[in-house]
Amino acid sequence: MTNNNLNKSENTEGMKYDEALLLVRSEMDRTLSKSPLIIREYTKHLAASQGKFIRAVSVLICAEDKEGFIHPNAIKIAAAIELLHLATLVHDDIIDNADLRRGEVTLQKKYGKRTAVICGDYLLSVALTMAASIPNKQDYLSIDMPDYVGKVCLGELNQHVNNGNINLSFYQYLKIISGKTAALFEASFFAGAIFSGSNEVEAKKYRNLGNYIGMIFQLTDDCIDFENTVEDANKPVQSDFEQGVITLPLIHALKKLKDFKEKALNGGINRAEINEAVEKTGGLSFTRMVVKKYFNKSMRIINELDLTDHKKEMLISILNKASRLA
Repeated sequence: MTNNNLNKSENTEGMKYDEALLLVRSEMDRTLSKSPLIIREYTKHLAASQGKFIRAVSVLICAEDKEGFIHPNAIKIAAAIELLHLATLVHDDIIDNADLRRGEVTLQKKYGKRTAVICGDYLLSVALTMAASIPNKQDYLSIDMPDYVGKVCLGELNQHVNNGNINLSFYQYLKIISGKTAALFEASFFAGAIFSGSNEVEAKKYRNLGNYIGMIFQLTDDCIDFENTVEDANKPVQSDFEQGVITLPLIHALKKLKDFKEKALNGGINRAEINEAVEKTGGLSFTRMVVKKYFNKSMRIINELDLTDHKKEMLISILNKASRLA
């Protein structure tokens, strides 16, 4: 869809980034704080531990037009994607039996797993309803939110199916995280591009950029699990393997050390041995090398796109945050 089509279908005024982000936060607060009474206590608990809105920020930045204005319809989609992300975190915490998320007690820890499951499902429903509520939604059918939800779910299921799979390959792992983490970033960048009036070629570049940045976020997070303390990360660390999750630093160590892999296959490795093996084989350096490749691909796309100075600066800022360079 082009800018001309947008102007023909709707006579709406755009807004600047700061105003748009405030409206997204307001939409999220309203949704979580004024939900139906039966669930309000739980959603208000979630409202107290909201994150950095990186996916919403991605939507808004990509939605900026040449004059630096953002189409109002981007607000609903940005908030919907943040709600989808929040729903996945609620479900992740149940699966991982996590006690802490963003420095706060998790929903499942405070209220129990059954309540948390239902709350996660409710958030998913609200997010899809919100995405479908935008005016002139027929103009945005290419933003297939249910399809992206499906990608996230299949990525999570793929991870679950491979829990404890010592033979998990490099490419199998990339496929898992391209669904469970990168899909919502891809949706964010693609949706923003559509709202900016980008043509199909440009929108595809934005979509690829979102995918690459999502991959970087997860791979960097894999490194943080080995490096950070609970206090620094505001969530459990040194816990992926204990939850059955095999991440790239460990995949690399298992490939390089045959005796270590044999012991792992027999169920005989502990956290200290994992840390030692990852350090010995340069598992974190290898993972950061993969991050660097995605980083370079991302910068190539950013340099190819016709961007204002502000938009380029903001996209690079998101990229740096994903890589923990900012």
